Amino acid sequence: MKRKLRYVLIGLGVVLLVLIAIPFFVNANAFRPAIEEKLSAVLDRQVHVGNLDFSLLSGSLSADDLSIADDPAFSKSPFLTAKSVKIGIEVLTLVFSRAVRITGLTIEKPEVILLRDAAGRWNLSSLAGDSTGSSNGGSSGPGPDLVIKKLRLKNGRLTVGRTASSKRSVYDNVDLEASDVSTTSQFPMTLAATLPGGGSLKLDGKVGPIKGGGSALPPLDTRLTIHGLDLGSTGFVDPGSGLGGLMDLDSTLASGGNEARAQGNIKLTRLQLVTGGAPAEQPVQVSFGSAYNPRRSAGVLNQGKVAIGRAVARLSGTYDLKGDTPVVNLKIVGQDMPVQDLQAVLPALAIVLPKGASLLAGTLNAALSAAGPTNKLVTTGTVGLFNAKLAGFDMGSKMSALAAFAGIRKGPDTTIEKLTSNLRVTPEGIRADRLDLLVPSIGQLTGDGTIGANSAIDFKMLGLLNSSGVVGSALGRLTGAAPGSAASLPFRIAGTTSDPKFLPDVRGIVGAQLDSGLENKPQTKGLAERLGDFFGKKKKAP
Repeated sequence: MKRKLRYVLIGLGVVLLVLIAIPFFVNANAFRPAIEEKLSAVLDRQVHVGNLDFSLLSGSLSADDLSIADDPAFSKSPFLTAKSVKIGIEVLTLVFSRAVRITGLTIEKPEVILLRDAAGRWNLSSLAGDSTGSSNGGSSGPGPDLVIKKLRLKNGRLTVGRTASSKRSVYDNVDLEASDVSTTSQFPMTLAATLPGGGSLKLDGKVGPIKGGGSALPPLDTRLTIHGLDLGSTGFVDPGSGLGGLMDLDSTLASGGNEARAQGNIKLTRLQLVTGGAPAEQPVQVSFGSAYNPRRSAGVLNQGKVAIGRAVARLSGTYDLKGDTPVVNLKIVGQDMPVQDLQAVLPALAIVLPKGASLLAGTLNAALSAAGPTNKLVTTGTVGLFNAKLAGFDMGSKMSALAAFAGIRKGPDTTIEKLTSNLRVTPEGIRADRLDLLVPSIGQLTGDGTIGANSAIDFKMLGLLNSSGVVGSALGRLTGAAPGSAASLPFRIAGTTSDPKFLPDVRGIVGAQLDSGLENKPQTKGLAERLGDFFGKKKKAP
């Protein structure tokens, strides 16, 4: 037994000595040209590997440098660089056959530059062979197949931008892990990253086969989740557009190469839509379905819904991603949407209700079109507010003299039977045309005007009041309207949305009186004074 044990120990010692000695007899750098040639052929890009060291225990080659060239149509700088990479190999094949069979790649702290050109083609798309032959290798088809059992990118940095723009978005802490990676078959992959300005991204599913092919996407069957994306720091939104907020996304993403399909939900919190706006007080929920054509860098949005509390609108349209800024053409249609929920997003449009006021009832109908670059989006269409109650705001007291006439009630609230208008919303503000407002306690008010991005109001209005009874007598004395006819009162609304000012348009009223034959100068002066009283304007001391 002692003799057998001694032989076993001697044999183990010999094996151990051989294992210790092997690295000294293996010149790892001798395999570098073969490794570079194999990776370059597979990726169809020039690959450079730095000084190599062989580790028998880990069964790998370690390099202190790695670079993968970019598609020359995009950049002369490398597509990927890294200071450290481990190349998993079959040890026995390396030792006895002097051949390199790569089983795994672990790239530490890689720097990746992802670029898109004006045609919508990504520099990533020509990896693993480009059918156009425009990649660095110049081949006319995909390179030889290579199966990597384990591929990892750890703690990397991804920079995303466009060839025609210096703007870049940086994604840190990029971790990618894939198994059984092949250019000819599908494989599982997980990607995680920290987003610009905070937030996180995760892509989990199956990818491949990767065969190259210009702007076409590789086949995908994945789930994409984004949490806390800061819209203003993505690099794709003009800081001057006023667009901001945080986005969460949960979506499935599938691609067959010629078309990518996405379906999911978006949650927008603290949304801001125009310059001078404030964050919305309630989240905006968006559900969507989309079909995207990578060759045209354009897509169709369908099955879309926008929900703000109980208020729901349908969303559809198209989008184009070819230029530096996405261009959209969207339709938004909503019926009978509760305004109590919608008022939470008014600050995002730089609209602030009068101080202390709130919408307690009413519904809104909207048919809007939003078109143009997202940083200069123009929204047009019609809106209608019906049977609304604006609590905490008494329009009659703002037009103070009205309350003194019979039939005009003062109170803490304003009831709006109808408000309709044509709207044009731009980053500079809102233009309202053909505004028609019916307030039972006052009458019908019509006109048009603007609300600036700083909430400043400038409206020219006309009040139409039935001049019958005591009201008719009072208004008749002011305007000269015949009893039983409609009295017209031109006026302006100035100030801000939070503190509107109702001002008499004396020139307009005097002009109307002159047209009616009232040319007596002393009487005109008295009319102006009486109009000042009507709108609560104090007389100047003599």
